[in-house]
Amino acid sequence: MKFSTAILNQKSTGAIPVIPDIKCVSPKHGDLLRGRCPVEAAKLLKNAGTAVMSVVTEPKEFCGSLELLRNIADTTGLPILRKDFITTTDDLKISLDNGAAAILLMCATQTEKSLFELYETALQLGIEPLVETHTLAEMQLARKLGAMLIGINNRDITRLERDDGTVTNTRHLAEFAPENAVIVSESGINTPEEARQAIDAGADAVLIGTALWQAADMAAFYQQLCGR
Repeated sequence: MKFSTAILNQKSTGAIPVIPDIKCVSPKHGDLLRGRCPVEAAKLLKNAGTAVMSVVTEPKEFCGSLELLRNIADTTGLPILRKDFITTTDDLKISLDNGAAAILLMCATQTEKSLFELYETALQLGIEPLVETHTLAEMQLARKLGAMLIGINNRDITRLERDDGTVTNTRHLAEFAPENAVIVSESGINTPEEARQAIDAGADAVLIGTALWQAADMAAFYQQLCGR
């Protein structure tokens, strides 16, 4: 199943589609695992009802890996978004080979030419590109691209999300998204109330990592975020 289709299917049930972000380390908050196994956490979140998942594979700042991506894809059987700094067509093929159903293409780290090339190649390979924006200029670029799955990062990825972005950025940008695009509000969402604010601002789903990892009961908090 396509990543975006799984999101819309979950949305149709009346729940807020929450995309758990499986990451081992946050540059801002440090070690998130605290001795836990990320694959076991992914299984826990699947049992809690998640329809899709995101896995950070960047090794230097986030301590991710392709092995982690493959293990979670194999274990859960869910559509998985690979989050990393994708820059080449080889990165796309490697993502597909390791179980990703979707990949993140960040406007902030691409030239317009490379973004268009990677977007078209991803579609040809059958892997869904999520085009990430943070500014109005980047949203306009996503419109020009014709992107139908768009992320609005509430924080600045060029600062490794160390800033204090909020869902206000989703509110500012969502109205400029292409009609019928699936919008994902990313980062800076810490409570069920903020998740609802992002949806009310025009997002179809929210991507949440750190707040889930910091929760006393990850599965229960996931369901609270979904509005269950």
